Amino acid sequence: MRILSFISAVLLLGAASMVSSAQDTSSQEAKKAQLQKEIAVIDKQLKDNATKSRSALSNLSLVQKKVALRRQVVSQTDYQIRVYDDSLYSKQRQINDLQKRVDTLSTYYSRLVMGAYKNRDARLWYMYIFASDNISQAFRRYSYFKNLSNSMKEQAQKLRSLQQKLEAQKEELTRLKAEAQKVKAQKQKEVGDLEKEQSQCEGIIKDLKKNKSKYEKELASKKKQVEALNAEIKRIIAETVKKQTSVKKTEADVTLAGEFAANKGKLPWPVQGTVVNKYGQHNHSVFTNVKLPFNYGIDIAVAKGAKATCVFDGVVRQIAVIAGNNQCVLVQHGSYFTLYCKLKSTSVKAGDKIKTGQTIGVVDVIGGESMLHFELWQGQAAQNPELWLR
Repeated sequence: MRILSFISAVLLLGAASMVSSAQDTSSQEAKKAQLQKEIAVIDKQLKDNATKSRSALSNLSLVQKKVALRRQVVSQTDYQIRVYDDSLYSKQRQINDLQKRVDTLSTYYSRLVMGAYKNRDARLWYMYIFASDNISQAFRRYSYFKNLSNSMKEQAQKLRSLQQKLEAQKEELTRLKAEAQKVKAQKQKEVGDLEKEQSQCEGIIKDLKKNKSKYEKELASKKKQVEALNAEIKRIIAETVKKQTSVKKTEADVTLAGEFAANKGKLPWPVQGTVVNKYGQHNHSVFTNVKLPFNYGIDIAVAKGAKATCVFDGVVRQIAVIAGNNQCVLVQHGSYFTLYCKLKSTSVKAGDKIKTGQTIGVVDVIGGESMLHFELWQGQAAQNPELWLR
């Protein structure tokens, strides 16, 4: 009974470990799937850019982001491999322990069978019982012979059950080995893809350096566009805030602002895609002495024709057309604002009340890039959108 209790404990611990590993592996697969989805979006954009002969400058951020995503995929795969290796080690230990218990139980069962064989003649049983020193000993011997058959049956059943569990564990080990091998093969492919993408990135950088003057002019043009966007957005928000301060705030406005603030880090993304340009001021990744204009938002690469949706309940305050950014929609959420730029068309108009998840418009393709420029402001203070989005 102690042996069987120990076996049960081993199996329970093993099962708990396997459930945890399975959940962990499933979580890693989901993360990898999301990364692969983002890579696919970038691949589509790069393919579109190639057909339109877009410059290396417009491709650089996409390829660099793709390389970063691919590294994450490789890292996730490495983690999966470690999880599988740990599971295989744990499973093999369980099998070894079970095998020892099966061997022990088999030995015990063999002894029972041998004892029954030696005492198969009923006359020997009676002689053994009658030779007892006292009634108590005779009763114990009688009970032993009486229960011997039942004991053998019970032990045989326990042995069969344990052997079945052992076989099941061996089958699980085989399955785990196959899955681990599959993941390791995936890693080889991913590493190969990463090497190709790094080579592609190096090629773009080489081209940029070779034609430095050409791309510096293009970069200067883009800087002017970003600076113009920043200036116009500041003006629009300042003007909107000024109008709002001249009007007494309603209780609904205060409540809405509070609800918006309470959802920091929980807001839904305005589009499904990958961030290629982050918030803040950065130096150019190739022309490192060139400081890029401050980015008051984030640029999210999306699939062609993607729809932008509102991140929270609010009111559409303005729709403006800004050079290089096409249509921009400003939504107010109490004392907070969200801005959605680079839209080809809009589904709302100024004054509309809008709900979380409601479509605002369709993202445009500008300069070969299909990206949504998204900003979030608290009054006239720009916020890093990534800190607010879930």
